[in-house]
Amino acid sequence: MAGPTGRGDSLGAALGDLLRSQVTPRHRLSSYTAKHWHAQLSQLTGTHRGYQALEDAGLDVTVKTLVNWLSDPEYNVRRSYRDLIHTAYENVAIVPADPIPDHIKDGQYEISGVVRTGSDERTRGTRDAAPLRIDGTRGNWDEIEELWLAGELDDDDFEDHFVDDVIVEDIGEGTDGWEFPGASYSVEVR
Repeated sequence: MAGPTGRGDSLGAALGDLLRSQVTPRHRLSSYTAKHWHAQLSQLTGTHRGYQALEDAGLDVTVKTLVNWLSDPEYNVRRSYRDLIHTAYENVAIVPADPIPDHIKDGQYEISGVVRTGSDERTRGTRDAAPLRIDGTRGNWDEIEELWLAGELDDDDFEDHFVDDVIVEDIGEGTDGWEFPGASYSVEVR
C-alpha cells in the first residue's frame, strides 16, 4: 500500500514536501501585521483568543485602563505594558507546528534518485536498482522534530539530519558516507 510521497530537486526538498503534505508547519497568520502597540491591542481585544493571550502574557489592568488605551493611540502606555501587548500579539500571530506524526517517524522509506556512497553511485528506484529503503523506526528523530517545532527545519537541515540521524542509524555509514547529488528525488513512506 502506497503512502505519502514527496518530490523535490534535492532529497531535503522531497523530505520537506512530504512532511508539509502531512502536517501543518509553524507559521505566522497573514492577518497579524500590526506594528504599533495600539493596533496590536485593538486586534487582540477583538477576539476571545486575543483576550486570553493578553491574560496569558500577564497583562493585568482594569477595564477602564483598557478602554482609555483603546480610545487614544497616543496614550502614554508604559514600556512594560507595551512589551506584554507585543508578546500576546506574537503568541496569537504564530501558529505552532503540528508534531511529526508517528506514521512518518515509524515509516518505511523508499528513496528514488541518485545515491552515492564511496565510489558506488547509481540511480535508485529504476529497473536496474531498487529504491534505497530505510526503516524510520530505527532513526533518531529528536533533533528533526525539535527544529520542526521551532519552525527552523529548512530542506538542507532536514536532509543533513535525515542522513545522519535516520539513514545512518538504520543502515550505517555506507562506504564513505551517504550523498544525494542528483537533481530530482522522490521519497515515499509506507
